[in-house]
Amino acid sequence: MMLQRMSTAWPFGDLRSEINRLFEQVMEPSNRGLIFGVRSFPAINMWEDDEFVFAEAEIPGVPMNDIEINVVGNELSIKGQRKCCCDESVTFHRQERWTGEFSRFLTLPAAIDADKVEAVLKNGVLTIKLPKAEAAKPRRVEVKTR
Repeated sequence: MMLQRMSTAWPFGDLRSEINRLFEQVMEPSNRGLIFGVRSFPAINMWEDDEFVFAEAEIPGVPMNDIEINVVGNELSIKGQRKCCCDESVTFHRQERWTGEFSRFLTLPAAIDADKVEAVLKNGVLTIKLPKAEAAKPRRVEVKTR
C-alpha cells in the first residue's frame, strides 16, 4: 500500500507563511527597534572604537536634570521622564508625542571604566562616551624571532 500526501486545506493553512513574513519584517535592520508597531523610546545607536564605547539617544523635550544614567558591570541604563507641555484641563485634538517615564537597558560590548563616563545633551540628542577599561583595549603583541 502506498501512502499519499493529503491536501492541507485546513483553516490555518497559511499560518506558517504569515508568521514567517511577520518575523522577517520585524528582523529587518530598519525595523529592529519596532515591536508590534511601537518603537522603543528613546531610539539609541551604540558603536565603539579602540578606546571608547559611544551611545547616542534621541530624547527631545527632556531636560538633563530629568535624565539618570548608570553603568553597572556591563550594563548601561538610561532613565528619565518627558513631561507633558500642558496641564490636565486642556483638550488634545491630537497627541502623538509620548510623555511619561522611560528606561532603556543596554548590554555594553566591553568592560568600562565607570568613573570616567561622560554625558552631553545637545539639541535633544544625549551622547554618552564610555571609556573602555584597560583590560578591554586592544594590545599590540610583539612577535619575536628565535
